[in-house]
Amino acid sequence: MDFTNVKNFMDHLTSWIIPGNSIVIYKDNEQVFSYQSGYADLENKIPMRGGELFHIYSCSKPLTVVAALQLYERGKFLLDDPISNFISEFREMTVREESGAIIPAKRPITMRHLLTMTGGFDYNTNLNVAWRKRAMELTNGRMDTLTVARCIAAEPLCAHPGEKWVYSLGLDVLAAVVEVIAGQKFRDYVKENIFEPLDMQDSCYHATEEINARMAQHYRYDVENGTDAVLLQAGLLRSDTGKVANPGKKNHLVFGNEYDSGGAGIITSIEDYAKFGNALANGGVGKTGAQILGSGTIDLMRADHLRDPAIDRTDFDSWATHIGHSYGFGVMTMTDRAKSGSNGSFGEFSWGGAAGGTLHVDPDRHLAYFYAHHMLNPQEIYYQPRLRNVVNSCF
Repeated sequence: MDFTNVKNFMDHLTSWIIPGNSIVIYKDNEQVFSYQSGYADLENKIPMRGGELFHIYSCSKPLTVVAALQLYERGKFLLDDPISNFISEFREMTVREESGAIIPAKRPITMRHLLTMTGGFDYNTNLNVAWRKRAMELTNGRMDTLTVARCIAAEPLCAHPGEKWVYSLGLDVLAAVVEVIAGQKFRDYVKENIFEPLDMQDSCYHATEEINARMAQHYRYDVENGTDAVLLQAGLLRSDTGKVANPGKKNHLVFGNEYDSGGAGIITSIEDYAKFGNALANGGVGKTGAQILGSGTIDLMRADHLRDPAIDRTDFDSWATHIGHSYGFGVMTMTDRAKSGSNGSFGEFSWGGAAGGTLHVDPDRHLAYFYAHHMLNPQEIYYQPRLRNVVNSCF
């Protein structure tokens, strides 16, 4: 194994616009490579050293799916069970059509719909959206996970359940369902059933002063208006016309101090989250020997769940990083080697986050890595497929 290509690519990114980055790679249940480049604090020129904490945003989603699938393995639900079995407010849903008309949903939202982003939810988190204002009032700003989900249930869906893939708050709702089934806060369930068994001591859902002190500075890449702005925003140009800003360490998708965001809430280190990916690459068994999920369930998680032609996957296919892939449960899964341009395995799966985290898992080769930088507008179209190919080339 020679990781020169990985080191050089990460250095290339930090010589461009990424302030700092870090990676841990596992192969055959052993950590085989760790590397950091650039700065954890660009302003004060503090190097990235590897122990920093990060908001990983949507990289939280695969772990939320695993939490739910553990309950599936215990017989707590079937995929086609309506979620109203657990949260009654979802029993009679409506859909807002393009004309603005609001009509009854054709069918119930099921657990399968939540897991596959086909529940009909959207990602409108605007401060003035009705569900958010109502949840703020009911909780005095605490925004506990279950109350937020119940308020979301009062809103019309943007599509009929099971008919369209829409990136959404569906996995935040799934976290609330896990709370109800497990009978405990989502954060506590995850700590007991995933973090502790895998010895993920740096992972949590809410920042404290101590956590913020360990966190890498949180940046944002702002693109100036101009003819190249769209390409630059998408990460398709190497250019100096954008600017890196520091907006502070707040995660805008954690709506309150009791909101355990299933879709975007985890704070973790590179070392910790790589342990989670490693378990998924090895039949659900982590380096500690703990089994968090069965290998057959992982295969179900990475299966092509959009192959039904009745599902409109236009939104999924509009993401450039999704070419040659389909959607499983909370992850994109490689379904076409030629179209994807991947030098990995059929069925390798991954998901990224808004600030540059990327979890990648290849169960066939028992390979996993977790990479992160900490910059909103992370240039994922540029770095994600390149990093995948570079890491795969090392084996």
